[in-house]
Amino acid sequence: MRLTVSAHEDTRKLIVLAVDDEVNGLDELIHGLKNNPHIHRVFKALDASDALRLFSHDDPELVARRAQGLPTVDAVFADIDMPGLSGMEMSRVIAAMNPSPILVFVTGHAEEAVNAFDLGAVDYVLKPFQRDRLDRAVSRVREKLAAAASPPPGQRAGEPVKNDDEVIPVELAGTTKLIPRSSVRWVEAQGDYARLFTTEGSHLVRIPLAQLEERWEKAGFVRIHRSFLVALPLITELRMGQGGYQVVIGNEEKVLPVSRRHTRALKDRLVGSGRGG
Repeated sequence: MRLTVSAHEDTRKLIVLAVDDEVNGLDELIHGLKNNPHIHRVFKALDASDALRLFSHDDPELVARRAQGLPTVDAVFADIDMPGLSGMEMSRVIAAMNPSPILVFVTGHAEEAVNAFDLGAVDYVLKPFQRDRLDRAVSRVREKLAAAASPPPGQRAGEPVKNDDEVIPVELAGTTKLIPRSSVRWVEAQGDYARLFTTEGSHLVRIPLAQLEERWEKAGFVRIHRSFLVALPLITELRMGQGGYQVVIGNEEKVLPVSRRHTRALKDRLVGSGRGG
């Protein structure tokens, strides 16, 4: 196990693991992490097997964390394309740990973004990255940890944050943009794709509408039609139109059809949310 320690010795700051099979890439990643003021200590590994050995390492600080019920490290910053066990396979093992570190992917492979976020990764940094981009990834890790440390009423500290805002990776002109679920107002099915309508425009993603319906149900999204999924809190009116029921989004921002098969379930959801009128 290879170890490097940053100059920032505040133990309240983050302990992280950097994984990359390319020495130059690993050195650049470590340099960026070490120079972030919120990082206390950085472990490094040149392959997935080496990285996984860290989770049983006898380093006193890591042993103490495990004894306190904390993950061995706060976050893992990992490449994807590595020989032997891939970064994605390694991350599936890490994501299954209890408690598990936060995952951040730092890679040159944009096509794996959807799989990365399915594993619960908080960020997906494309190489070559700038220092400020890596700093934003560290900030996402800190925000996630802060949310877990300050749970909503009725939820114990250390438990997963309920309905935590998901981010959806969207490809735009060769770059990956992260769209927060909270900014999505409604979704329209387009074959095997879905178009997300947000406050800033629309984005096409390769995710079937049925999959989003299942993933987002507990976050307040409701299926109103075979082609539409809507954020329930944004529905301001359910009314009868010429072709059947319709919902109004916002202040007449959008009017969408409600199919007969989804009408009863929608009414029940509206009544259940205290909006029976």
